[in-house]
Amino acid sequence: MTYDVALDGRPARLSVEGTSFRYERGGESLQHDFSIEPAGESRFSVLAGARSYEVTLLSSGEISVNGRVFRVEVFDPRGLRAREQGGESRGRRKILAPMPGRVIRVLVELNQEVETGQGLIVVEAMKMQNEMKSPRAGKVMEVKTAPGAAVSAGEVLVVIE
Repeated sequence: MTYDVALDGRPARLSVEGTSFRYERGGESLQHDFSIEPAGESRFSVLAGARSYEVTLLSSGEISVNGRVFRVEVFDPRGLRAREQGGESRGRRKILAPMPGRVIRVLVELNQEVETGQGLIVVEAMKMQNEMKSPRAGKVMEVKTAPGAAVSAGEVLVVIE
């Protein structure tokens, strides 16, 4: 299974096959066999290659690896619709690129009022056009891209409040 991920806001790709993983970011690649064992509540012992790591699941979207805290976002294409439909109904909502691609059209403008399900932006990825829709009614607070721009997985495209 392959996932688009963001580690401390930096996009990457993680592929896991059985007991082997491959992590790719910015043209660099890391590949190892791994094993994982529970080591307490929300804690795991991970052996990757010849190195050992103590991993603790912290608050939603944060992990600690050997005492260093990372913000982690995982974009599983199978869960995309559920993520778009779920979540909070108040506060700012960031509309993220589901995978690397190119912006085809921006359908909204700054300060425009939008309705739930209204199209915001169209991104082409892997020769398919994906329309990002508003998860709720609100106002466009930021448009962070333009037609023709290349985007990475997890990159913020539009912010709704």
